[in-house]
Amino acid sequence: MVGAAEAGAIGVSGLNGHVSARAAVLAKIRHAVGDHTPAREAEYAAIPREYRRQSVLSREVTVDLLADRLRDYDAHIYRCAGHEIAQTVASAMAERGKTTLLRAARLPAEWLPSSFRFPVVDGLSYEEIDQAEGVITGCVAAIALTGTIVLRHGPHDSRRALTLIPDYHLCVVFAEQVVETVPEGFERLRGMETLPLTTVSGPSATADIEMTRVKGVHGPRFLDVILVG
Repeated sequence: MVGAAEAGAIGVSGLNGHVSARAAVLAKIRHAVGDHTPAREAEYAAIPREYRRQSVLSREVTVDLLADRLRDYDAHIYRCAGHEIAQTVASAMAERGKTTLLRAARLPAEWLPSSFRFPVVDGLSYEEIDQAEGVITGCVAAIALTGTIVLRHGPHDSRRALTLIPDYHLCVVFAEQVVETVPEGFERLRGMETLPLTTVSGPSATADIEMTRVKGVHGPRFLDVILVG
């Protein structure tokens, strides 16, 4: 567990604190479990894995499956070609009545239509982020079978707060980022083990013991996804 002192350090140091605290916790877990000796690695490799680990679908069908899953989760889907991203972003924002979306500093400029505003989130407080109309991001992977989009956070990506606090999220997903199965998704994330990751399957929603569905508890109430290609 992260103690009070560690939690305080996380709050003060922001994203770097999150990353270092996470690494410290994982190091303690590895120490408790034991060293990754060749024998342990062999035992792990020998575990039966009878579930499907590779796609059997074409790229087109895989992307269609992701779109269907996201629609089931109440997300709105746009489809476009690579040169139409800015135009599609403008259409999505106009349909939602948005004029300004927050973004990470390194979000590609060619995605952003000139008729709207896209302030960089760096340096903004949680309160300022909360008052924003929404956010636009890319992703690092998407899993069609579960309708899941994977967002990466770190020094060169968006702050995690950017995708958790605003009420509206517009996400750009490229066809080549979409895989069919969860194991393929984890393969896409290899090398990102030390970075914070957020998984999104539709707008944020939860239900209490009486099964009353409430949106926006853990993130944006509204999710639009632009599938490119």
